Amino acid sequence: MMNRVFLYTAIAALFIPAAAQSQTELKFTTFVPPTHGFVVDVLEPLGKDIEKRSGGKVTVRVFAGNSPFGKTENQADQVKQGAVDVAWGLNGIPRGRFLRTSIMEMPFVAESADSASRAVWSMLPGMLAEDYKGFRVLGVHCHNPGLFHTRDKPITKLEDVKGLRMRAPNPPTQALLQYLGATPVGMPPTQVYENLEKGVIDGAVFPWDAIKGFRLENILKHHFDARVYTSCFHIVMNEAKYADLPAEAKKAFDDTTGAALVNRFGDLWAKWDQAGLDAVRPLGHEIVPVTNAQREAWRAQLKPVIDSQLAELEKAGIGNARAIYDEMLKRVAAIAKK
Repeated sequence: MMNRVFLYTAIAALFIPAAAQSQTELKFTTFVPPTHGFVVDVLEPLGKDIEKRSGGKVTVRVFAGNSPFGKTENQADQVKQGAVDVAWGLNGIPRGRFLRTSIMEMPFVAESADSASRAVWSMLPGMLAEDYKGFRVLGVHCHNPGLFHTRDKPITKLEDVKGLRMRAPNPPTQALLQYLGATPVGMPPTQVYENLEKGVIDGAVFPWDAIKGFRLENILKHHFDARVYTSCFHIVMNEAKYADLPAEAKKAFDDTTGAALVNRFGDLWAKWDQAGLDAVRPLGHEIVPVTNAQREAWRAQLKPVIDSQLAELEKAGIGNARAIYDEMLKRVAAIAKK
């Protein structure tokens, strides 16, 4: 009986098209909603491009934040464990990872999504390589410097955050808020709406895109255009999965990711931020602008926060933390001038 089953199985396999037998399905995951720009403008088009360039040898399924793979803190772990193949995650959640890259998130290092993303990517092969050990890195990038958004209390100067419970995306921003007298709350962006509604937090630090992306325009009504910090993200692939791909598929990834992908994020974040700003404008929200002169004064005021964060990284074993900080400032400035 067993021999007969084996024979039937072998005969059936002969009639399966060769392409179907060799086809590989890849799982792409992220923590943002399926309507977010990263899914619509990056993951889904990238998946289709990979399929086309691989000659159909690879298919891609995208899982957004509403899927079982959507937890913010699990993105990189899922890739390393082989549960998924490619993930886009937020560097600052959970704490303690990508520490070298986190220096870009400190006050006034990033000038824009474009210059910050290009600078981080250019430093990946050298000073930042240890952060991504065990992954095939498809991209690293950062968002445009973000704002302080609050539900009830307007903020017109940095000191106004004192006493507020503010969602913060990463340790450097948490340290900044604590220095200013606020209570920082580490929290995935997908949990912000619920916690604002319940009164657990008073506001959040976000770029404009998150207002639209996480549907916060009707609950966060005051916006202080601080632009003091940024958050960085990783797009990582399972190394073993990449190694097992057919040559056409590897070339497809090589041609569509890396610098080709990272260099798009300046324009993409500008588009996504504009959508967030457009969402609040008809609602009559208060938007408080900040001058460059104010920011220069803050740069001196917040220097102790930066020094303290760099000292902590040195204690954690990153002996060249200050050298990384200096190099990031240098590269961001050089890219911004181009």
